Amino acid sequence: MATDFQSACENACKILSDATANGQILAGSLFAQQASNCVAIHCGEAKDDHAAYLLGSITKPMAVCALMSLYDEDAFQLDDTLVRYLPEFAQREFKKVTLRHLLTHTSGLPDQVPSNAQLRSELSPLSDFVQACRSLEFSFEPGSNYEYSSMGILLACTVAQRIAQLPISELVQQRVLNPLKMNDSALGIGKLEARNRMPVQTQFGAPEAGGGSVDAARWDWNSPYWRSLGAPWGGAHSSASDVAKLLRAMSSSEDDFLKASTKRLMLTNHNPSHLESRGLGFDVDMGSSKVSCSANSFGHSGSTGTLAWVDQDAQIVCVVLTTLPGRALDESEHPRHLASECIAKVCQPKS
Repeated sequence: MATDFQSACENACKILSDATANGQILAGSLFAQQASNCVAIHCGEAKDDHAAYLLGSITKPMAVCALMSLYDEDAFQLDDTLVRYLPEFAQREFKKVTLRHLLTHTSGLPDQVPSNAQLRSELSPLSDFVQACRSLEFSFEPGSNYEYSSMGILLACTVAQRIAQLPISELVQQRVLNPLKMNDSALGIGKLEARNRMPVQTQFGAPEAGGGSVDAARWDWNSPYWRSLGAPWGGAHSSASDVAKLLRAMSSSEDDFLKASTKRLMLTNHNPSHLESRGLGFDVDMGSSKVSCSANSFGHSGSTGTLAWVDQDAQIVCVVLTTLPGRALDESEHPRHLASECIAKVCQPKS
């Protein structure tokens, strides 16, 4: 007799299989685990466990883990100011911004720079995005409110680069991917084989990401430029099983790629009760809004069509990676959400 978890996985697999069969998504992969029971399936253009997807914002937890490995070495404190490490930002409200603000999306900085599309179309390096941040306008006093900010993560990772004297892509490789044996992952392309890199259905992407424009093919999500840029807010590639390795490691109480105390710190809500709950680089309490799991949960989603989470009470890990951008459908209808919810039902208390 199938367990609740096995039945949930079968239902999730059918959703992804149907979505690829009818052409809604080009590829989809699921990795789900409860305790020692694991299920991994791949549909469409994804043929095996090596299928690597452009993660979108699931990149952020990876990059922040690399930064926090420096915290383990006492290289910085969360309430250090940005300008301590990036003195060129010693102007206006930037002088009040701390690393904690950047990591919890409470800095007051917007998600992207106004020149985002232009910079991408000019095939600009990451340093040009950092430079463009210097002229950003603040939406509010740092620490007083919440606004999701990819540029905040970029600046935090620029601090990591200054401290480590390494590109953030190399720091992620050394501090996160190598220790966890995430061999089908890279910030950028790394050594991933082209045949294993899944395309994004860019016709459904946001205009600032080159979505829906033939003219943007040289800089959109599928372009060699974007795939190799290694943007720490959205440019990592990974397989479903590799993302699960990161989530499992974060759930562990062992000192491994990060100290156990640092992992707990990252998975703790740092924002006041009237603001959206955020850990450091991770969504926390995903059960309150994003996934039908318990409050003791963490993870992240990505605009490229990805979702990953852990329910620590139910001991469930769920990773759903697809090629269909999130904005293509109402979230409640997206295959990543539908497949994820099949697994999340196992987390719910039985009546």
